[in-house]
Amino acid sequence: MDRGEVLQDKPDTECILEPLSLPESPGGVDAVESSPYVPCIFCKECYVLAEQNQLLKHMIIEHKLVIADVKLVADFRSYILYWKRRFAEQPITDFCSVIRTNSKAPLEEQDNYFLLCDVLPEDRLLREQLQQKKLREILEQQQQERYDTSFHSMCMFCDQEFTGNRSVLLNHMAREHAFNIGLPDNIVNCYEFLAVLQGKLDNLQCLYCEKVFRDKNTLKDHMRKKQHRRINAKNKEYDKFYIINYLEFGKSWEEVQSEDDRELLDNLEEDWSDWEEYPVCAVCLFCEQQADTTEKLYLHMQKSHGFHFPKIKSEHGLNFYQQVKLVNFIRREIHHCRCYNCQEKFESKGGLISHMEETKHIAFLPARSTWDQPQYYFPTYENDTLLCTLSDSEDAKAEDQSEEVPVVSEDISSLKALKQNSVLNQLLCKDRKNQEKF
Repeated sequence: MDRGEVLQDKPDTECILEPLSLPESPGGVDAVESSPYVPCIFCKECYVLAEQNQLLKHMIIEHKLVIADVKLVADFRSYILYWKRRFAEQPITDFCSVIRTNSKAPLEEQDNYFLLCDVLPEDRLLREQLQQKKLREILEQQQQERYDTSFHSMCMFCDQEFTGNRSVLLNHMAREHAFNIGLPDNIVNCYEFLAVLQGKLDNLQCLYCEKVFRDKNTLKDHMRKKQHRRINAKNKEYDKFYIINYLEFGKSWEEVQSEDDRELLDNLEEDWSDWEEYPVCAVCLFCEQQADTTEKLYLHMQKSHGFHFPKIKSEHGLNFYQQVKLVNFIRREIHHCRCYNCQEKFESKGGLISHMEETKHIAFLPARSTWDQPQYYFPTYENDTLLCTLSDSEDAKAEDQSEEVPVVSEDISSLKALKQNSVLNQLLCKDRKNQEKF
C-alpha cells in the first residue's frame, strides 16, 4: 500500500507465573484464554495458532489493522487477547497511528489503515513482558532438562542407545561423529530438536545444505565428504531450540553475536549535563505507600509496620543478591496474604498486616533456607523499583575489603637474565650463526 499522511501518532494461587505490577489491583483471567484458537481482535472469527498469517491477513483486509514486527512477539496469542480486551474498552485511535492511503485522491477513494506497533509505550511494555515470561518458561525447561536423568534416545548416526542425561548423547555425536549442535546447556527442548533432525534424515535430507538424496548411503557419503555434518544456522526452524534466541527482546542470535562491546567505549566523552534524575517512587513491602527515596521508605516501614530493613540487612550481613531474594520473598508472601513467619493465611492483606504487626511476626525473618532460594531471584513485581536501590551492607563491604589479596611482585632485576636464558633467544642465536656460515 502507499503510505500517506500519518494523522496521529489462570493462575495457580500458590505460584506467580509472571511478574505482577505495582500497585496491585484485583483482576482475573478471561475464560477465552483457555481456548486453543486465536480470535480476531474485532470480530468472532477464530484461527488455530498455526494459521497466524491467515488471521493477520483477515485483520488487514476486513478491519484495516496492521501489526508491526509480528515475528518479534514472543506469545502471539496472548498479545492478540490483550489488545482484543483493550480495543473493547477504548477506541482504536487511542492506541494506533492512522495511515491514510491515496491521500491525494478524492475523499471517497481514500482509505484509513491502523498501525499497531511498539512505538506505543503500552504495546512495547506488553511485548517486553511476553518476552520475559517466555524466557522464564524456557529457563525452567532448560533447568529441568539439565538435571533430567530419564533421558533415552538413539544416536542418529549409529545404533548405540543412550540413557541418563541428554549430554551423554550430544557429547557422543560430537566426539564420535563430528556432529556438534552446541553445548547441552545452550539447548532447550532437546527431545523435539532431535526429532526434527531425525525426521530430516529419514526423509533423506542433508541437515546443512538441505538437499534431498535418492538413498541413505548417498546422503551419508555426501554429508561426510562435504563436511555437512552440521545444521544450517540460517534455518529459522532451529532458533527455538537455542537459549540465546530468548535472551534479548527483539533480537535474533545473529544480532546478539554480532554486537561488539567495544562500541560502548566510543562515546565516553558524551556530555551528560542534560541528565535528569527522576524520583525513585518505591513501594512499601506491606502497603501501597510510596516514597521518592529509599530512606523515606525505610523510615515509613519502620514507624508504620515495625519492619527495620537496614537493621535486618546489617544483622544478617545480607549482600545485594540476598536482599533481592528477601524482597521478592516478602512481596510474594504478602501477595498470597500469608504470614511469612507462621504461614497463616488471611482473607485480605489488611487482616494479614494487622496479624503480623500485633504478633511482631513482621519484624523477624524466618529461617534463611526459607527465602534464600534461587526462585526468588525473579521479581514478584515487574516494576519493583525497590530492587534497583538495594546495596551491599556495610559489614559485608568491610569484610570483603579486609580480605587479603596476595600480590606477586615483578622482579625487574631478573628480566635481563630471563631474556638471555630464554629458549627463543637461544634459537635465534643458533639461527644467526647458521646464516653466517653461508
